[in-house]
Amino acid sequence: MAASFLRWQKQILVVVDAVAVVMTFYLAWFIRYQLQWYRTVDPAYYTDFSFYLRVSLLAAVLIVAAFYLEGLYRLPPGTSYLDEVYRVFNGTATVTIILMVGNYMFQPPYHSRLVYGIAGVLAFFFVILERLIIRQLVAFWRKRGIGTKRVLLVGAGESSRRIMRVLLANTALGYTVVGFLDDNPERGLRNLGPFVALGPLENLPEVLKDQHIDEVIVTLPWQYHRRIISVLDQCERQGKRTRVVPDVLQMSLDRVDVEVLDGIPLLGVKYVAISGPRFALKRALDLLIGAVAVLLLLPFMGLLALLVKLDSAGPVLFIQQRIGKDGVPFNTYKFRSMVVEAETLRAELSERNEADGPLFKIKNDPRTTRVGRHLRRYSLDELPQLINVLLGDMSLVGPRPALPEEVAKYEPWHRKRLDVLPGMTGLWQVSGRSDLGFDEMMLLDIYYVENWSPLLDVSIMVRTVPKVLIGNGAY
Repeated sequence: MAASFLRWQKQILVVVDAVAVVMTFYLAWFIRYQLQWYRTVDPAYYTDFSFYLRVSLLAAVLIVAAFYLEGLYRLPPGTSYLDEVYRVFNGTATVTIILMVGNYMFQPPYHSRLVYGIAGVLAFFFVILERLIIRQLVAFWRKRGIGTKRVLLVGAGESSRRIMRVLLANTALGYTVVGFLDDNPERGLRNLGPFVALGPLENLPEVLKDQHIDEVIVTLPWQYHRRIISVLDQCERQGKRTRVVPDVLQMSLDRVDVEVLDGIPLLGVKYVAISGPRFALKRALDLLIGAVAVLLLLPFMGLLALLVKLDSAGPVLFIQQRIGKDGVPFNTYKFRSMVVEAETLRAELSERNEADGPLFKIKNDPRTTRVGRHLRRYSLDELPQLINVLLGDMSLVGPRPALPEEVAKYEPWHRKRLDVLPGMTGLWQVSGRSDLGFDEMMLLDIYYVENWSPLLDVSIMVRTVPKVLIGNGAY
């Protein structure tokens, strides 16, 4: 059923929009003539719904046409819901005005124009609610791989990683990256998080056939134009849709700035950074929410401190050096969840490490205390980091602060996550927590750095709550 819905999504939207308009006209007629809101209707001016039914059918046709002109039936992937709401408003407002003017000019004056106004308002709210529900359904199915396009990336450089970050952070876009090809042995033969390395470019015909690829995205620099043309030819012969990332985006910059000078496009570059007014806004939110959280949680944190003290010998707080913004070290504060000699025992447990990359994680770490096991499961051990937030070492939301020995093993592209303050929670924590691989965490952290907004921070904080309460993936 889900696959059929996604296949016929545009046609279903047309039908649902039209039905919603007819329903709103009935409700508007009922409100005006049966409930008689606004003022009592004179029996001589009573209009049966049969008249407004004909109008509603005309309105349905006009609404569908208006929505088509607004592009609502061919929205590109990633279109924001606010943009969709704006287009729905334009379409419904235009049709409502046309109907009211038409009624005034061509119908008897006793036909209530209020019905059109009520119907227009109801239609707007019905349609945006209907489309929100459909968005959630589509996102739910696509996150489970239903109705997604199977994509192959040709190239594994910075542009390819940028695409990976976007698709990893926005699973609802409907793309599944099957893997990537690259002639560089260090790239083409090493998986990058969940993205599978499929070898050199000479494997392209075989991969297109065996992996049932729907779409190919080429991210090779333009100096490899002959290889790009060869890739395009091979994809065309096999009937695969192919798109090429423009060479200007191969630059190791976050965004391309486009201006038009009397019709002449000017391409520039702009660095996206959480600095200046953007940093001031983020810092203000940290101080406001952090201070309120400390005041509200202080008694609870006192109780946790007592439990830690009673459970095992040693200090209540575990203080550890971490690497912050721009690679500057600082001390983080956590409730101690392990035995005092935990750091010295780490070398003995190195063979049991369950994490990849430079991370060190053991699901059932024997160094964890009884109380500490519960603290870590629900991330309660990290509450003292609110002090770090107030001191300015950390933010409420951002990449998790890394250990110095982890940062020492970073590849050059990993270091971009150090461009912002580390956070108590972040994008990868709400996307899988410790169940994610190291490169997958890096991709999500860098996506956050490149796409920060106050709304993204609020979204991550809201999504953190159920993740913490459930406790999955935390160890």
